Amino acid sequence: MKLILLGAPGAGKGTQAEILSRKLGIPTISTGNILRAAMKNGTPVGLKAKSFVEAGQLVPDDVVIGIVEERLAESDCAGGYILDGMPRTIPQAEALEKAGIDIDCALSIEIADETIIERMGGRRTCANCGATYHVVSAPPKTEGVCDSCGGELSVRKDDAPGTVKARLEVYHRETEPLKAFYAERGKLKSVANQATIEATTAAIEQALGI
Repeated sequence: MKLILLGAPGAGKGTQAEILSRKLGIPTISTGNILRAAMKNGTPVGLKAKSFVEAGQLVPDDVVIGIVEERLAESDCAGGYILDGMPRTIPQAEALEKAGIDIDCALSIEIADETIIERMGGRRTCANCGATYHVVSAPPKTEGVCDSCGGELSVRKDDAPGTVKARLEVYHRETEPLKAFYAERGKLKSVANQATIEATTAAIEQALGI
């Protein structure tokens, strides 16, 4: 199964992608994680991306599409994959199609802006491995410490309230039109955000018939 997860920043795409990845036995391709690794390592692409991310803007298409194409060419993607954070714009979706990257379903997680602003204030990210937690809904076993690698957890700059509002504006303007794009192709499924991670997962599994 080749999936795209749509939804505003903080809608829970990363968390649900991990759960689906385990259930379906296919990798999650998170452009955010790929880009964050590049930024942390100070690569030319990473430095280019960093200035856009810290301003709450989208990373340019040519940078993102090049990274995704390279990743999807790897052998573990042969049986399917989940794209998390890509495409973010209609031109990106068209570029994916042009590159021969086809998907079975675009799944949109629907959530109110107010809920996202509140939620992202509680998000914590590991500086080492990029794992994400939430102080209320998905806390680490030890406060401030990553369960996976023991790294320090902190609030990312792009999770600060002012940046979140800017990112939501960009989402509604640039990314939300993708719902119509995939609906026209008969590939859109929408799921309302639920009170818990488990309930949202159940709604997604029902929508996908898995």
